[in-house]
Amino acid sequence: MTVTQPDVTVVIGAYEAMPYLVECLASVEAQTIDPERIEVIAVDDGSTDGTGEYLEEFADRAPMPVTVIRQENSGGPSGPRNVGLGKAAGRYVFFLDADDRLGPEALERMVAMADRAGTDVVLGRVEGVNRGAPKSMWGRTLERTDVFSSNIKFTLSAQKLFRRSLLDRHGMRFDESLFTGEDALFTMEAYLRADGVSVIADHTCYYLVGRDDGKHVTRSGGYALRFDSARALMRLIADLVPEGPRRDRLMVRPFTVTLLPQFGPRFLKDGDDVRRHKLELAQPLMAAHWTEGVAGLLKVEERLRLHLVAERRPELLGDVLEFVRAKQQAPALLEKRGRRVYLGYPHFRDRAAGIPDSVYLASPREARAVPGYREGGTGSLLRRAARRARRALTSSGGITPGGTAAAA
Repeated sequence: MTVTQPDVTVVIGAYEAMPYLVECLASVEAQTIDPERIEVIAVDDGSTDGTGEYLEEFADRAPMPVTVIRQENSGGPSGPRNVGLGKAAGRYVFFLDADDRLGPEALERMVAMADRAGTDVVLGRVEGVNRGAPKSMWGRTLERTDVFSSNIKFTLSAQKLFRRSLLDRHGMRFDESLFTGEDALFTMEAYLRADGVSVIADHTCYYLVGRDDGKHVTRSGGYALRFDSARALMRLIADLVPEGPRRDRLMVRPFTVTLLPQFGPRFLKDGDDVRRHKLELAQPLMAAHWTEGVAGLLKVEERLRLHLVAERRPELLGDVLEFVRAKQQAPALLEKRGRRVYLGYPHFRDRAAGIPDSVYLASPREARAVPGYREGGTGSLLRRAARRARRALTSSGGITPGGTAAAA
């Protein structure tokens, strides 16, 4: 008798997950995909609230094969996920957190998408329940995209469908030395190594549930762990993507999502020792990965804060943060006949501060909100100058109709 390989293995790492686990497992049981096409591997990570016992009860009655593994507490989500991944037999793997739940038809739709498009990772639309959820990547369904030409870099949680052969081929596992951001590292690597990524934007496949007891893993951990997470993600991007615009676009994610919040208004409440320590932790990251390309992709206020972090100017950063906390509007200064917009955050053109004007220069996307802005800017001026030069050369015989230089 031959055993048919399941289409998808659902890996559930669970720690003190009651009563949220009840709805989580009910959402698995309610999936429309044939039960014979899925398997569940649930790892109880040393729970004391009945989580392990409930998993075993579910295994006894579930219509699909369920394996329950009970182990000593590992201290984080990576260990249980790695244990489950090591036991997985499915063509695909889906990581389900025990306090969240699947949307109706989620597994059926995601497996069908991966099979149809031949992609290695599938993102299903996520909605939050009593908590926020990523939004910018759900504009439309995409059968095939990548991390450079979409907004998927802003959803790096592990709740995706992954082709298991991709993970096995590259020996991918969750980094158990990280206690926050481990899923971001894993998912970004999968994006970069994948032969295509699919996005299901027109059907909610996953519900992120905010726990009333505040024990959700993403809320735990001190600030130093955030720097560990940013360091690991920046290093991965630098290792896998050559220097240039593509790397810069990906670096926006760890800079704005992980690093920048450490130098937001909360920085004003930090003690002197914590402020110094945060700046010390940031310095090697800024030195290695902060480039003009990354800076140019940020909003002025974000760029200014990170510039002051890179320059180790906490006193000026404090002025900017007070301005931001007061929700003041930075005045706009239009120059070059409206083609250039500067936003007057604190210390703009203050000689004593010595901050370059370029730090305050709004990108076209940000400048469009300013009345009187004329899109074009320096790039368009240079293009017009080049066209005038070509016309002058053509009229003087310097360029042949075929576009090559005329012989002397």
